[in-house]
Amino acid sequence: MTRPKLSRRQPWRTLALLSLLLLPLLWPLKHLAERYYTDQLLEQNRQTLDLYVANLLGTLHRYEVLPAILGDLPVLRRALEAPHPGAVDQANRLLEELRARTGADVLYLMSPQGITLAASNWQDADSFVNRDFAFRPYFRQAMRGELGRFFGLGTTSGKRGYYFSAAVRDGQAVLGAIVVKVDLDHTETLWGNTPEQLLVTDANGVVILTSHPEWRYHAVRELDSEERERIIQDRPYTTTSPRRLSLDLRSWLIQSRELRETDWTVRILAPTILVERPVRTVLAIGGATLLVLLLWLGLLLQRRRHLIERMALDARAREELEGRVQARTHELETLNSRLKGAVLEREQAQQELVRAQDELLQAGKLSVLGTMSASISHELNQPLAAMRSYADNAGVLLDHNRLKEARGNLQQISALTTRMASIISHLRAFARRDQRGAERVALQPALEDALSLIARRRQAMGVELIRDVPEATLWVQAGETRLRQILTNLLSNALDALGDIASPRRLHIAAGLFEDGVRVSLRDNGPGFGRDALGRAREPFFTTKASAEGLGLGLAICDTLVSALGGELRLGNHPEGGACVELLLQGAAPGTAYPNEDYLP
Repeated sequence: MTRPKLSRRQPWRTLALLSLLLLPLLWPLKHLAERYYTDQLLEQNRQTLDLYVANLLGTLHRYEVLPAILGDLPVLRRALEAPHPGAVDQANRLLEELRARTGADVLYLMSPQGITLAASNWQDADSFVNRDFAFRPYFRQAMRGELGRFFGLGTTSGKRGYYFSAAVRDGQAVLGAIVVKVDLDHTETLWGNTPEQLLVTDANGVVILTSHPEWRYHAVRELDSEERERIIQDRPYTTTSPRRLSLDLRSWLIQSRELRETDWTVRILAPTILVERPVRTVLAIGGATLLVLLLWLGLLLQRRRHLIERMALDARAREELEGRVQARTHELETLNSRLKGAVLEREQAQQELVRAQDELLQAGKLSVLGTMSASISHELNQPLAAMRSYADNAGVLLDHNRLKEARGNLQQISALTTRMASIISHLRAFARRDQRGAERVALQPALEDALSLIARRRQAMGVELIRDVPEATLWVQAGETRLRQILTNLLSNALDALGDIASPRRLHIAAGLFEDGVRVSLRDNGPGFGRDALGRAREPFFTTKASAEGLGLGLAICDTLVSALGGELRLGNHPEGGACVELLLQGAAPGTAYPNEDYLP
């Protein structure tokens, strides 16, 4: 009896047909991956753009009020009223000193004719003294009694800058103008070496700040005749005819932000290759998965073909045992059905596992972003409150013509802006679990800094401060900004607790050595920790305050920072009542002595 030959090509033809049918599934996979990674990149760049815009506006706002303040200085008025050599020399020296204190690039005084009478760079080779800047828009604006604003390239120094100007008055008469030039070069260096590119354009559509030097002073659009005439008249760039910037918009993801105060537009350009790379990876994984699936199906079909072939052989060899063969055939068919069911269940289980893993990954990313956002909001409230206090005090001092003390408040505000940038850096490191080494830090300056931040609030609440801190400097292993951040959070929490009780309100602060470290103890006469609050106080977002009064992040951040420094944060209640918080830090070798008097945090 001859055996029929089964075609060996049939299973592979089936696989080829299945592959052609399943291949179009990669198209929706590509579309979903592109949308996901594009949204992720846009959200990341939006946050980066917000931070850069905040930094840029902060730099400009720092100097915006300076010309009006300087215009009231008697030395500068005398130089305009009677520009003899002695008065001009006094003005030069005063402007030089003010430039060193404020951090401005150049300060200079102009006559009503636009001639520079005195300047902070009067001793430099490229001094502005006796230069004619009457053609500049900021001079014309100041002479009209307006606050002058202008970005341009210095015709004398060759350096870019943003100019603020204001009129110097004697009653209603305009004696001249005072100008402050702000250096913006550092705002480009802050961007760093990243695939994303920075682009800041002015009202003319010309690039003035960019992380890509070849784009500088190129126009992003066609300029009309009025704009070209204004450029020729004001000379803000290295060229009077900016060339058009040619960009392939299909190669970039662009996000922009309008700055109405300056008529600038800030753009962040991300190359589309940042999306294309992970999309290609996803497609490769999807294609590999499809290939494995087809190979697995091929093996399954091959096995099934062998089973059928064997069954046919048994049927032809044992015709007399037809009943037994039929029973065997029925058994094999049942087994095959079960195997198919098991295969389908496994495929479904694998798909559910992949889906659950993707959802867990997304939830983790959203949690990290939420924690970072909430932390920044929580940590910046304190320096902002202090800056508001210093600004209010500066206004009162200026009303009383106490210029030296007002200048001190402005310097405090400048220091706080630097500190806010440092806090943001450390909060970003905290969200990424970034590990940064500790260094030798003096405890008392950090404690004084933290007390100064809460001083106004403490005085408004009538809280009595009792300190037991030695005069000798205590040195600890910590980060200077992180130590101030920890102490400020602990002091703020103590004031929050005292807000719920009536006077008298007291806050005890003690510090000293213990074993090989330093102990800082904070105690108040408030209600103390409840049993549930004491057990959960270190948990993020746990708070006993109203939702509008706190986020529940202070102690969680402190506990994490202290642990990273190798220290310990102990929470408890004092036997006499109220909460008691102990901060234990590792000691450090002595350094430069801590000044006991006239310390400005």
